[in-house]
Amino acid sequence: MTQSPQHRFLIVADGDFGPLTSKTANSCIRYFPERIVAVLDRVEAGKTVQDVLGFGGTIPVVADFDQGVAKGGGATAVLIGIAPPGGRLPDEWRGWLRSAIERRLEIWSGLHTFIGDDAEFGPLAKAKGVRILDARKPPPNLPIADGRAAEVDAFVILAVGSDCNVGKMTAQLQLRDELVKRGHKTSFVATGQTGIFIEGWGTAVDAVVADFIAGAAEELVLQGAKGNDIVLVEGQGSLIHPGYSGVTLGLLHGSCPDALILCHQATRDYIGDYHGREPWVKIPSYTEMIDIYERAAHPVHPTKVIGICLNTYDMDEKAARAAVATAQKETGLPATDPVRFESGPLVDAIIKESVMAR
Repeated sequence: MTQSPQHRFLIVADGDFGPLTSKTANSCIRYFPERIVAVLDRVEAGKTVQDVLGFGGTIPVVADFDQGVAKGGGATAVLIGIAPPGGRLPDEWRGWLRSAIERRLEIWSGLHTFIGDDAEFGPLAKAKGVRILDARKPPPNLPIADGRAAEVDAFVILAVGSDCNVGKMTAQLQLRDELVKRGHKTSFVATGQTGIFIEGWGTAVDAVVADFIAGAAEELVLQGAKGNDIVLVEGQGSLIHPGYSGVTLGLLHGSCPDALILCHQATRDYIGDYHGREPWVKIPSYTEMIDIYERAAHPVHPTKVIGICLNTYDMDEKAARAAVATAQKETGLPATDPVRFESGPLVDAIIKESVMAR
């Protein structure tokens, strides 16, 4: 487990704090805002997170590290809320992290570059008795998948996407909360660093050696199914993304889901920024995306898409409702934006399918 109830976080998101550029920061603000003392970003300093993101309340955005650490009664940990280009830490960030460790603040990082392995930070943290949580560091001795996830009694649902960063994790967390509220024993399985920060356990599968991605997913489903009737697996990437499709396929085959929720940002027509190149991969229609995922899963464990989850954050109310109606009409499946609107249509579909599967 990673969660520590007493921690109060200063989030470092310098230069990139925004609706689409700071996924880790944004999700932590959404799901445990009471534990965030401030966000460090010199571009948006002077604003609140509500001003920048449209949610999160009065958490301040500050330009000075020392000022940020002192906010909200004082931070007890520093959380890296964005991924700098190439995963490398800017020199100024190194100074901030050094200062944090010297103050005996924990470091929570989701970078591919492991802070604990740094020649300076590792020994310094050990000398100060400070924990560095590198959430992307995979556990040892992961297995090669052998289909055991298909044998669990729980009903397993995987979120899949038309692209990266369209709301797969958020969808599953919203659905989990509503299912639990309705009395269903439901677990959320984190497969990325942000989900691990929120939920307290999981494996960041994009940092796992390719041969063991499906095995990592399988192990997570087996753990998530213990004592639960429904397992919601966080999705990663997209089968049509030229950079991340391998991770997506590993999750799809390893988790052996009984059902899929297809996630899409309603205004996105092409795969988003691909390492700075002009987007060239056009996102297919809903029906084509559904076919792609169901066909890819079928040889290992047949499954089907049972609902559409939309991200409509950049649309006005009328356009968002129209997008939901379009998705429903084109697919014949329930659709909603579970953050902006009710999650009920998708939760109803999950309950119905789980009962039929028994």
